Amino acid sequence: MTAASAFAAALDQAQRTVSPISQLAGDAPIGLDRAYATQHALIARRLGRGERPVGVKLGFTSRAKAVQMGVDDVIIGTLTDAMRIEDGGVFDPSRAIHARVEPELAFLLGAELDASADGDPMAAVAGVAPALELIDSRFRDFRFSLDDVVADNASAAGFVTGPWTSPEALGTGLDNRAVALEFDGRQVAIGSTGAILGDPRRALVAAARLAAAHGFALRAGTVLLAGAATAAVPVPARGLVEASVTGLGRVSVRIGTTTPAAKEETA
Repeated sequence: MTAASAFAAALDQAQRTVSPISQLAGDAPIGLDRAYATQHALIARRLGRGERPVGVKLGFTSRAKAVQMGVDDVIIGTLTDAMRIEDGGVFDPSRAIHARVEPELAFLLGAELDASADGDPMAAVAGVAPALELIDSRFRDFRFSLDDVVADNASAAGFVTGPWTSPEALGTGLDNRAVALEFDGRQVAIGSTGAILGDPRRALVAAARLAAAHGFALRAGTVLLAGAATAAVPVPARGLVEASVTGLGRVSVRIGTTTPAAKEETA
């Protein structure tokens, strides 16, 4: 078994049993190439159990999040259909080790996003939506290196997208829209879409670059989570979590115990 396969097996077991593990890197970094090889091996295990890839997510596009986690590079991870939660659906925090939530912006690709293509990357976008991402590091005490979090599929656990708005209907740009995160109607974090690389459209360029470098596909139909507009906030034990983005609407997820069938869908 290769090191990447062994790392992937450990991370997969941690996620499935909700049991944290020690950092992979230890005293010596494993390196980004091996970290992405680990992530691909981890996702291959999930696909082998019947999951389907539906999108990608970026991490550390927000300066607040990068400072919070002590890293300074943008990363990419995979979203599968088992991570998708319908708007207003349920996320069970007992299925996670350290569940946290971030308000984000999501893009729906209407055409392949190619790093070598010239022109406006928004030309490949079919829709933009407010989003919530549920994250969960599989590492003990939520402590990890850049290599660790890449291997751990960028801490992906679940995602929710709100109503899609076509690029033609956006009106003004995306770079300075107010974002708010609420728990049961109480505001717990505020931010701006400008926190996402200064302008969320830059996330499209970053995603194309990272996908080309690390073996990800950005085909039509792909959902792209552009990154957090605020620092991540621990989810409550129960209640309604909502995010709003000015001009794009609201998105919500209910935190609480799910039925066994729903648990499998949001694992």
